[in-house]
Amino acid sequence: MEAAGSASLRGGIDLGGTKIEAIVVDDGNTVMASSRHPTPSTGGPADVAREMVAAMKAACQAAGVESSVLEGIGVGSPGVIDEAAGAVSTARNLPGWEDSFPLGPTLASELGTTVAIGNDVQVATDAEFALGAGKPYESLLGVMWGTGVGGGLILDGKPWLGRGGAGEIGHMVVVIDGARCPCGRRGCMEAYAGRAAMEARARRRQQKGTNTDLFKIMKERGRDRLTSAVWAKALEKQDKLAVELIGEAVEALGAGIASAQNLLDVPAVIIGGGLGVRLGEPYVKKIRKAMQPHLFNDTHPPDVLPAGLGDLGGALGAALLVESHRAARPPAAESSPASASAGGGAAPRPVG
Repeated sequence: MEAAGSASLRGGIDLGGTKIEAIVVDDGNTVMASSRHPTPSTGGPADVAREMVAAMKAACQAAGVESSVLEGIGVGSPGVIDEAAGAVSTARNLPGWEDSFPLGPTLASELGTTVAIGNDVQVATDAEFALGAGKPYESLLGVMWGTGVGGGLILDGKPWLGRGGAGEIGHMVVVIDGARCPCGRRGCMEAYAGRAAMEARARRRQQKGTNTDLFKIMKERGRDRLTSAVWAKALEKQDKLAVELIGEAVEALGAGIASAQNLLDVPAVIIGGGLGVRLGEPYVKKIRKAMQPHLFNDTHPPDVLPAGLGDLGGALGAALLVESHRAARPPAAESSPASASAGGGAAPRPVG
C-alpha cells in the first residue's frame, strides 16, 4: 500500500482535549485524507499516544500509504513542550498527564518515521498565518477557544515563543481572586471560557437544581463530555444555562484578548479552536464587541476574524512543522524511529 509520490507526503496530528485529528497532506498542503478519533477521557499519556497512533494509521490507510513512508509527522500538543526531547508534560486538559512523557519517541517508534512536536495553539496559529485567515498580515494573535483557551503569536512574520511559555493567554487574570481555574490558580480567562471549566460549572449548577438540556444533549449524542457540538446545539435550543455560561465566556474572552491587544497592538486577532470554529462568525462578532470597552486604542481596533482553516487548522499546522524542522534541521528536534528504539478518509481538499 503506497501511493505514487508518497515521499512528499507528510502527516499532521492535532491533539485536543476531546478529539484527535490526524491528516495526510501533499507538498502543496492539500489534505489527502483525515481521521478523527476521540481523545481518551481516562488513563494516561500512553493511552492517549495509542489513540494518536490509531488515528494516524487510519488517515494513512485512507490515503493509501503506510505511515513509514511519510516524510515525517508533526504533532500539535497541549502542555509544556520539550521540542528537543519530543516530550510533553503538564497537559492538564488530558487524563493523568502531569509528568513528562516521551510522546515524540513513542509515536516515532510506532509509526516508523520522524516526529516533530510543537505547541498545539502555536502550530494552529502558524497555519492560519501561512494558509488561512492570517495570510494578509505580518503580525497576529491567534486565540484558540476549546477545552482550554490558548494563544499563539506571530510578530513581524515569525512565531514568538518567548522562553517557551509565550501565548498562555488563557491564564491572563480577568477577575482578581475569581473562579478556580483547572490550572489551580484563580480568575484566569480559562476559568470562565474554557470548555472544561464551563462543563464543571454546568454540572455544579445542575446538581443545585438549575434546569438545563446540556447533559441530555450530551447523552443523545453518545458523548461523555460537553463537546463543542453539544454547546452549539444547546445554544440553538436557547438553553438558559448554556446561553448564560457562553455569555460569560465571551465577556472573559473580550477582556483578556483586549488586554493582550493593549500590549501587542497587532493588526489581527484570529479566533479558532473547537468552540471558536463551531460557533463561528456570530460569536466572533460577540467577542469583538466584548473587547471594545477594554481597548485603549478603541478608535483603531484590530481585525477580529474567524479561523479560515476550520477544524483542520491544528493538524495542518502540525504538518507544517515537518517542513520547518527539515529546513532548520536542529539536531535533536525530531524523534526518529531509531532514536525511539534506542531510548526506549476524506477526499483531497485544497487548502490555502
